[in-house]
Amino acid sequence: MSLMIRSSAPVAKGPIRSLLFVSMTTQRHTGGGPDPAQILDDEACRAFQGGMDIVGKRWTGAIMLAISRGARRFGQILRLVDGLSDRLLSQRLKELAAHGLVTRTIVPTTPAYSEYELTPLGEQLIEAMQPLVLWGYVNRLPATDGLEP
Repeated sequence: MSLMIRSSAPVAKGPIRSLLFVSMTTQRHTGGGPDPAQILDDEACRAFQGGMDIVGKRWTGAIMLAISRGARRFGQILRLVDGLSDRLLSQRLKELAAHGLVTRTIVPTTPAYSEYELTPLGEQLIEAMQPLVLWGYVNRLPATDGLEP
C-alpha cells in the first residue's frame, strides 16, 4: 500500500524569502490571505538559520545541556555525553566560546584545568531549546548515531 500526498501549494523554485508560521491553536484572521504578523521576512529567516547553524551541529545541543545541568570540567562533559570524542568536544567548546555561549576559565592549580560555564546568552539559548527537548521526549525519534548532518 502506498500513500500519496497531493498538494495544491506551488513548489518553490528559488530561495525561500519568508516563512509562514501556522499555529494549530490560532484561528485564521478574517482578512484574505495569511496574517501579515505571522510572516517572517528575510532578516528573520537568516536569524533563525544562524541559530540553527549553531545548535544544529552534531553534539552541540547535548554539550550545552550537559553544562546547563552542572558539568563544568571537560571530563564531566565527556562522561555525560555518551559517544562524544574528546577531539570533537574540544572543537565544539571552542566554537561555543567563539559564539559567546560558553566561557572557559583556567583554574591555576597544579595541574591547571579548565572550567566551562554558560554565558547569559547561552542560558537564553538553553531556555529557547527547552520546547524542542520536550518535543523530543514526547516523540522519541530514532537516534542517528554515526550520521553527520
